[in-house]
Amino acid sequence: MTSRGWMDLALDEARAAAARGEVPVGAVVVAPGGRLVARAGNRVRELCDTTAHAEILALRAACRAAGSERLPGHELHVTLEPCPMCAGAISLARIARLYYGAADPKAGGVAHGARVFAHPQCHHAPEVFDGIAGTDSARLLRDFFAGRR
Repeated sequence: MTSRGWMDLALDEARAAAARGEVPVGAVVVAPGGRLVARAGNRVRELCDTTAHAEILALRAACRAAGSERLPGHELHVTLEPCPMCAGAISLARIARLYYGAADPKAGGVAHGARVFAHPQCHHAPEVFDGIAGTDSARLLRDFFAGRR
């Protein structure tokens, strides 16, 4: 499957999160060889857990499936630029490639703000590909927040 195809699955997770009243962010983890191992959407409000971002939930599930805290060779596809917390978890999990949709100038931690992977303290930085289904991801977020104002 292409990165756009994986991002479409992440967008499905984001839409499901929005339907639950969560900020619409979705993520999928793909193992080497192109096998889907985890998918998740935000569940911060549902779980009353500030760390229940889509990326964290997907990484937790993928680590359980792998039986390891590290996921070398794996890809993470997420609809929004990861925040600094999620970027740190991506680094610790040793994700090989990160694909994300919409940029997050306000709270992003990859290309904006903290730029976690650029710090000398960062022991592992994945290859990063941005803008994958970025327009669709941004529209989903914009529509979600417009409905709340």
